[in-house]
Amino acid sequence: MIKNIHGIAAIYRFEMARFGRTFWTSLIMPVITTSLYFIVFGSAIGSRMSEIGGVPYGAFIVPGLMMLSMLTESISNASFGIYMPKWAGTIYELLSAPISPLETVIAYVGAAATKSVLIGLIILLTANLFVDVQIAHPALMVVFLVTIATTFCLFGFAVGIWAKSFEQLQAIPMLVVYPLTFLGGAFYALEMLPPFWRQVTLFNPLVYLISGFRWTFFGEGDVSIGVSIGATLLFLTLCLTAIFWMFRTGFRLKT
Repeated sequence: MIKNIHGIAAIYRFEMARFGRTFWTSLIMPVITTSLYFIVFGSAIGSRMSEIGGVPYGAFIVPGLMMLSMLTESISNASFGIYMPKWAGTIYELLSAPISPLETVIAYVGAAATKSVLIGLIILLTANLFVDVQIAHPALMVVFLVTIATTFCLFGFAVGIWAKSFEQLQAIPMLVVYPLTFLGGAFYALEMLPPFWRQVTLFNPLVYLISGFRWTFFGEGDVSIGVSIGATLLFLTLCLTAIFWMFRTGFRLKT
């Protein structure tokens, strides 16, 4: 039950203030990265691949590009937010403060998700400078955007508790999530793969998130929207369960 609204607001404001100190860097980087992707993928590759499933290639890659940036940013922001108190030794003040684990998670994950959603929207606005992006289901797109950002912020929060060093903090997003996003159909349709690799790719959990998010744009994806929603909610549940267990047992929080 949520009781300490002031505690949640204090942590949220602190995390957003940290984001504000690097606001222009955080704003410019997605714009530059998106522009480069459109120059490389949209122009170089798109000129040889006009459409995928009736969608212009430049527009087709927009959902995948948003997901690529949002997933890594969500994990990095949330993991860094909880890891820094551990690294600085102030985690004990947080654990002894009159704020529950649920309220702590809401504050840190809420701030990280806010940053990720803003970055996703910046990428979408930047993409519209290059291509005309039509969104078939705008309301559902926003729901997917917020849900996926929150889910991966929860995942990043768990990574931040698990990590013992800055190297471990960067290992998961860079060595696991980033490659899986590329291999999850961010810039291509699974139907373009040979049958064997298509079946292998279906074991990649990010396929279902990317496909569902793309469905909200174009009304079609590599898997059904029902399966995508189910996979997203399953991942969300697993992340919540892992964090609940970490706080309950004090895993790498009290040592």
